[in-house]
This record gives sequence, C-alpha cells and structure tokens, in this order.
Amino acid sequence: METSFSFSNLVPDPPERRQQERHIKILRVGIVVIDGRRELCLIRNISAGGLMAHLYTRVQPGQRVSVELKTHQEVSGRIVWVREANAGIAFDTPVDIADLLANPAVLDNGWRARTPRIEVDRLATLRAGARTQWVHTRDISQSGVKIELDEPLDIGADVVVTPEHFRPVAGVVRWQNGRACGIAFNQLIPLSELIDWLKRS
Repeated sequence: METSFSFSNLVPDPPERRQQERHIKILRVGIVVIDGRRELCLIRNISAGGLMAHLYTRVQPGQRVSVELKTHQEVSGRIVWVREANAGIAFDTPVDIADLLANPAVLDNGWRARTPRIEVDRLATLRAGARTQWVHTRDISQSGVKIELDEPLDIGADVVVTPEHFRPVAGVVRWQNGRACGIAFNQLIPLSELIDWLKRS
C-alpha cells in the first residue's frame, strides 16, 4: 500500500481489512511530534483536512500532535480516531495538497521519489487496439493510473486512457487483479496539468 492524496477537507477513514491484501509499495515516511517527542510514522492517506498514519507509539483520541510533512514544515492537529496502530489526525488548518505533491525527483537520502498517487472516482475511456470501453479511474499519478473495467486486458498491451475532461494519455498495462488494472504512462504528466484536472469539479 502506498501513500494516497486527496483534496478533501475531511480526515481519512480507518483502513478496511480487505485493503491489507494489496501489493506492498513504498509508504511516505513522516515525523509525528507527541508530547515533545519526535517519532517516525508511515503516512498511508493524506487530505487537505488531515491524514491517516501508522504510528509506533500509543496515542488517544483528542490528543494534540504535530506532523512534519516536509522538511521544516510542521502541521498541528489532534487525534480523532485510533484503530490498532493506525490513527486519524485532523489538522487545525487545511494544508496545500498541491504543495505537498510538488516533491523533488530525488530525496535528500539519494533515493528517487515515487510519484504520489491521488484517489479519484471519475469515468474514462480506454482504447486497446480497435476496442474502446468505459472504465472507472480509481487513482492516478504523474506516471500511471489504476482503473476498474469489465473486460480484462493483456499484460504489456499498449493502451490509450482518456479521463473525462482530460487529454488522451498513452501507456502500457502493467498488472491486472480481478477488475482492477494498473497502467504505466509512456510519459509523465506535468504536475501542474494533473493538479489543474484534479481540482475541477
């Protein structure tokens, strides 16, 4: 499971157990400050209004915390729910998701950053050869998209995805799991273009 982003002002809900079966991917590492202690955490889901994080210390609903989302950028908030090691944190003031998405291509430790994915629920058309079908877009990043579809595709197939109110984007089918399918784009979508699309109602 990787970190997902949303422009919503709501705090992310607790994870569903079925989500634990997804492929493991890199989670975004953050810092949470609890009672003056700085602790590492894994940020599973983040929105303008709050986040869901895997914490390595005990917390209680109502407890005040702050989270370092980027270097030298702390956001204060409070715990609103706790489920096992996961906690939902509501920010005191909404954060700028567009700024958080504008990460450097290479992190301070030298590792190349993965492009963040953003959860969406929009229709798209998918063209594979001469066949075109409607699909549901479930999440998208600069480098790829996850869709749900009725007719399966071949791994490695060349496709063109056209999300509603967006331009056609060429890519390759990388994985298929039931109705879910992952497509890697042939070229990165410029961040500003993707954010403009995501902010449209």
